[in-house]
Amino acid sequence: MLLHHYRFTPDETLFDEATLRAELDGSRSPIAPFKAALREIQARLDARFRAGADIRDLIHGRAWCLDRLLQVAWSRHPWPDDGIALLAVGGYGRGELHPHSDIDLLLLLEHDDDTPYREPLTDFITLLWDIGLEIGHSVRSLNDCQREAAADVTVITNLLETRTLAGSERLRDAMRERLATNRLWPADRFFEAKWQEQITRHYRYNNSEYHLEPNIKSSPGGLRDIQMIGWVAKRHFGTLRYEDVVEKGFMNDAELRILSQGQAFLWQVRYALHMLTGRAEDRLLFDHQRAIAELFGYRDTPERLAVEQFMKRYYRHVTALAGLNDMLLQHFDEVILRGDERLETTPLNDRFEIKGGYIQARHPRVFRQRPAALLELFLLMAQHPEIEGVRADTIRLIRDNRHRIDDLFRDDVRHQSLFMELLRSSGNVARQLRRMNRYGVLGKYLPEFGQAVGLMQHDLFHIYTVDAHTLRLLKFIQCFREPDGREAFPVAATLVHQLPKLELLWIAGLYHDIGKGRGGNHSIIGARDVEGFAERHGLSPRDTRLLSWLIEHHLLMSKTAQKRDITDPDVIRDFARQVRDEIHLDYLYVLTVADINATNPSLWNGWRASLLRQLHAETKRALRRGLENPLDRDDWVRETREEARSLLTSVGADPARVERLWESLGEDYFLQYAPSEIVWQTQGILGHGDSQLPLILVSAPTEDMAEGGTKVFIHTRSVDDLFAATAAAMEQLGLSIHDARIATSSNDWTLNTFIVLDDHGEAIRDRERIEAIRRHLVEELDDPDDYPLIVTRHTPRQLKHFKVPTQVLIEQDPANERTLLELTAPDRPGLLARVGRIFMEQDIALSAAKIATLGERVEDVFFITTKGGEPLTDPERQQRLREQLIEVLGV
Repeated sequence: MLLHHYRFTPDETLFDEATLRAELDGSRSPIAPFKAALREIQARLDARFRAGADIRDLIHGRAWCLDRLLQVAWSRHPWPDDGIALLAVGGYGRGELHPHSDIDLLLLLEHDDDTPYREPLTDFITLLWDIGLEIGHSVRSLNDCQREAAADVTVITNLLETRTLAGSERLRDAMRERLATNRLWPADRFFEAKWQEQITRHYRYNNSEYHLEPNIKSSPGGLRDIQMIGWVAKRHFGTLRYEDVVEKGFMNDAELRILSQGQAFLWQVRYALHMLTGRAEDRLLFDHQRAIAELFGYRDTPERLAVEQFMKRYYRHVTALAGLNDMLLQHFDEVILRGDERLETTPLNDRFEIKGGYIQARHPRVFRQRPAALLELFLLMAQHPEIEGVRADTIRLIRDNRHRIDDLFRDDVRHQSLFMELLRSSGNVARQLRRMNRYGVLGKYLPEFGQAVGLMQHDLFHIYTVDAHTLRLLKFIQCFREPDGREAFPVAATLVHQLPKLELLWIAGLYHDIGKGRGGNHSIIGARDVEGFAERHGLSPRDTRLLSWLIEHHLLMSKTAQKRDITDPDVIRDFARQVRDEIHLDYLYVLTVADINATNPSLWNGWRASLLRQLHAETKRALRRGLENPLDRDDWVRETREEARSLLTSVGADPARVERLWESLGEDYFLQYAPSEIVWQTQGILGHGDSQLPLILVSAPTEDMAEGGTKVFIHTRSVDDLFAATAAAMEQLGLSIHDARIATSSNDWTLNTFIVLDDHGEAIRDRERIEAIRRHLVEELDDPDDYPLIVTRHTPRQLKHFKVPTQVLIEQDPANERTLLELTAPDRPGLLARVGRIFMEQDIALSAAKIATLGERVEDVFFITTKGGEPLTDPERQQRLREQLIEVLGV
């Protein structure tokens, strides 16, 4: 389609027509010679691809070979007259064929009656199937083409790109005349239909070119977007040459280079996909990504995997193509289709005006004469929320002038002031920063951010490139500022309006991951980078220190909430010492919530929200109390007992029975649970009486609680393998455990509490399902000799493509007289139950667990002791445990 400065030269060495005809003449059946010819063609093309031949030669070369081969096949059938022609349509009509692309054919009839051609048509199509060609064909008369094209934009699109392979050229000419814009689908209707078609297609891919496993044909920025530009231009201008479109002002030379280079790269990737998979595969799956990276010559480096280098190139191309597609289609709509419409124009200043709701430069020299306008435009948009976007001709001017953003530009205090004014504006800062990135301005102004554009991390946890993740984080911060954000993020939405300087949060968001892919600790690299930004932009030493701290410690809060026991006063005191004051705490909380939500949509759930909220609240209380005046453990236990006792008395509980039960539980029990939980469990145990069945209580968050998980409380005789059996039973129910607290009373009863979520990361609230969970657990846990087997479900496809080494870190928690075991392992069904079995076999007692699944890996923390309740300090015993975990979980 619309070939640019390229002419395919037929290569007789790819296909020898004379040899094929000779072999056909000497063969009883034509099938074997045709199949041999096809194999030889593809083998030669693949050899040239591996040798680095121009991809355009290969794609057009395969189409040229198939033209010759189909013409030979056509000539072997007795066609009664010239009232039929064989046409290539669609991609094949453009002269493009990848190794396993469909060969789209139209058998075009002059008249509606196909009776004279039925027998040779059937024989011809059957031959093509028999020799293994992947054809898509239709038999239509001229009237059929006109009628079906008028009714369906997909048909007219397919028929725009045709070539006559055999038969009379006059039939194709007649068809084109019937499909002309003055007869059906004028350019404006065609454009609107195709644009809506593209919007629908992009929606299926979340309107993002950043996908872990993108579809190189249909995802935003893919081959379809390139074809879309060609179809619109073809329908309007009636040309197949890019040069003509440039001359008509639809594109310029720089845009043509982006299009041409992007198409060549995507063609290379698609060819490789087809060649490696042996089928028409357009999904760039994980295993294919690795294979293609190796095929293209990428090699792992200390800073970056080969596959990450390859995918960075992919994302950069598709991002450029997606942006170009947006701009060109908007330009086509504004200038060509609606150019005669009268639009209201409102001047903003000497450089910019609003026209039809969109901002535009008032003259084409604006960025040459005043480079600062490259930043001023986005500031104006933030200050005028009524502006819907940037007009296409101004986007083109931005793209053509962004090279003016150099070191001198970045060092100019006027430009620095404009950027800070944007960050301090009350408008939608996140949206303007996204636009700056889309038009290539942000990465120019902040070169360190430019290095992160298109940078991916090859795992299932970070599902966006670094730049896309960063911009999503900023979008969440903006969400916290808006009324709708208060319901989903109540704490963050409150705090974001209390922060003394919101611009510091925008900067922290921009820089928090900016050090990735550069070797070393990205948090430290980012902290160093932001200090340079702060110095250039005249921030105070105090603000600079806050920013540097935020970026260096941006993972601190999520790690503490998810890996530490935040019911432990010592953990809260430690965390409070690190955050120093409430200002640091509030900034860190808002940044953390935005970061988790922007990393992976599946990460944020009610349970994580409740952990962060609890950590924030307890730390704020500790800071207000004073770090030099910490809450003593004894005080904590006493306050919890008193509040729980008061609540139980108010509901008529027998104080003597309550005290007898509590005496058997020990003081640590009152550190682990809130008073309301203690009341719930105490009432349940006392009400269960002498029943020999396990007591199972299940409690969902109340309807007005957006945060939290479903709690499952199990009270039964202490037996070996209970944790493993419970984990297996939970997995049978489709539940995921996120937190476990294991306590054993002095009379050898266990009090196990689990926080569980469903497969969608949501708390279970349905009463019928809650009762079904309770009954299932009672049935599974009532007989230790009949505990459920470990679930061995099928491992999801994506998980199989990641090799996560199993790592076991063992360290002591002297304040609580226990050992902390941190496990990193590949996520697999039944993993928790296996861990529980290993603990049982090694005579290990589990007191608590924090469970986190991060994409393809788990990062779980277990608080353990010996069966005698002592910390696990023996090095040999630690090593045996470590080795068994690695052996069992690493397979």
